[in-house]
Amino acid sequence: MPVLVITGTGTEVGKTVVTAAVAATALAGGRSVAVLKAAQTGVGPDEAGDAQEAARLAGDVTVAEVARFPEPLAPGTAARRAGRAPVRPPEVAKAAAKLATEHDLVLVEGAGGLLVRFDAAGGTLADVAGLLGAPVLLVVSAGLGTLNTTELTARELRSRGLELPGLVIGRWPAVADLAARCNLADLPDVAGAPLLGAVPEGAGSLAPAGFRAAAPGWLAPPLDGTWNAGAFGDRHGP
Repeated sequence: MPVLVITGTGTEVGKTVVTAAVAATALAGGRSVAVLKAAQTGVGPDEAGDAQEAARLAGDVTVAEVARFPEPLAPGTAARRAGRAPVRPPEVAKAAAKLATEHDLVLVEGAGGLLVRFDAAGGTLADVAGLLGAPVLLVVSAGLGTLNTTELTARELRSRGLELPGLVIGRWPAVADLAARCNLADLPDVAGAPLLGAVPEGAGSLAPAGFRAAAPGWLAPPLDGTWNAGAFGDRHGP
């Protein structure tokens, strides 16, 4: 799996922290890692973006962006309002493919959800994954409302012939309500893909050393971690 695309069911579900956890776990296993942000929005030219934040948490990873735009909007809208050329899927795929020749693992983080538009032609992260032939890891929320957005995204991936290796809960609450606990069983069912981890809420606030030490315990063996879905469900299920 030299390239792994990471998307979410929407904004603020924990994509960047999950990206950092996957990167930290791969680094702990001795692999070289690059994090590529397809389109960074909502930050100035001298501010740290999502890829830089992932590197701060994960450690010695190569950081790259295809483009960044100042307003916190969908990439296509942000590019238009900035009067700049938009990001196009072939550009992202080319950047990822180049990084893949130099690293054991390239993580391509999207903006928002799978079908957020990069350009006026309707290019999306799904098109990037298709061009690369790369699997797409889906970051989901834990609580009420997540089943619908998770199933819709999983269906879209399959309709495009894209591989969905699994789901990761991006922000598992310290005190899980009934919906979150039930979703441990329901999320894999609606997605038709296994749950491959749960990152605790607030993980991004940990000191980098603590984050790196804990990250493998948040991710299942297919992501090189030690997290066990069955044991987690036994502890947190209804």
